[in-house]
Amino acid sequence: MALFAGAPGCHRESAKDLKVVTIGYFANLTHAQAVLEVASGELERAVSPAKLETKVFNAGPSLIEALFAGAIDIGYVGPGPALSAFTKSGGKGIRVVAGAAANGVAIVARKGSGIQSLADLRDRKVGTPQLANTQDISARHYLTAIVKQTNLENVVPVDNAEQAALFSRGQLDAAWAPEPWGQRLISETGATLVGEEKDLWPSGEFLITLVVTTPEFLAAHSDIVDDLLRVNRIWTRRLAAEPEKYAGALGDALFGLTGKRLGAGILPAALKRVRFTDDPGISTLQTFAIWRHDLGFEPAVADLNGLVDEGALKRVAAATP
Repeated sequence: MALFAGAPGCHRESAKDLKVVTIGYFANLTHAQAVLEVASGELERAVSPAKLETKVFNAGPSLIEALFAGAIDIGYVGPGPALSAFTKSGGKGIRVVAGAAANGVAIVARKGSGIQSLADLRDRKVGTPQLANTQDISARHYLTAIVKQTNLENVVPVDNAEQAALFSRGQLDAAWAPEPWGQRLISETGATLVGEEKDLWPSGEFLITLVVTTPEFLAAHSDIVDDLLRVNRIWTRRLAAEPEKYAGALGDALFGLTGKRLGAGILPAALKRVRFTDDPGISTLQTFAIWRHDLGFEPAVADLNGLVDEGALKRVAAATP
């Protein structure tokens, strides 16, 4: 299956014509490059003289809505919403230009729920960040394909920040949670780690975060995309090499975004579940395309031809080997 679109033929000098560039991302550990490149001021300097603006989202479907509405220019998002955007737009609305993170999803059970294994999730209330986001698709796939549930009414889309309160009230039994939200539930509510999603994949790894933009923005402002991917590549290398070194800065930046300071030990533990990479994760996209069809989100397995455009990533890699 060919996933690649043609890259722009030249590097356009468009920053001088672009007054504002808007980046969308989540206050998640799996979006650490975006969190840190914004907090450090490195991305702002990289896109200058354009002004940098940012928008923070809870999950992918809402970010994709903003991308389609022109409210953001470039976003960090999971494979599920990226695929939805591609199919809904007939392949014309979105391009994947790089990856950012792999793995980083914890499956946790509420204290006192009696859930001790993934098989125990059958018919129990399982929280996911948003309907049809990446974790929601993974949870639904597991419950139907592995646990053999036929009814998925027990999958409850609820904002990450609201899941702890539902745990405390006994209204949610488990959560399929991206980091650091999974470790927060463990540390703050006494929840139990039941498993990591990566262990359910044959390869032991899947891509969780992509960098996306629209074909129009990529064509008109390839220099801005290159600039962002250059900073993304720098932070990917830093985080991959010494993740613990940046736990403090990441904690400060997440506090600035959420208004809540993470407890001691949450980020170091959560960081161990994430692998940082700028690979666009083609095999992950292909797998999620199949799952989306199996779950009824798409009438057929999507043809992903043209979804991934690695032109900018290759230019940046060549310039910063």
